[in-house]
Amino acid sequence: MSKIEEIQSEVKNTPGLGKKMAKYSAIGAVIAIPLPVVGPVLGAIAGAAFAYSKRKG
Repeated sequence: MSKIEEIQSEVKNTPGLGKKMAKYSAIGAVIAIPLPVVGPVLGAIAGAAFAYSKRKG
């Protein structure tokens, strides 16, 4: 099982984690809009990763 499949199954099996990741993803994208180097896509990825690590740890 790859790391991506492991994370997907954990998100499916943990209630509320997907919603929290989506919320943090949106916040990260909005915060990163004025930063030309980062951009909204990387901000969204960082926000989702933060939500996942916060729930995991």
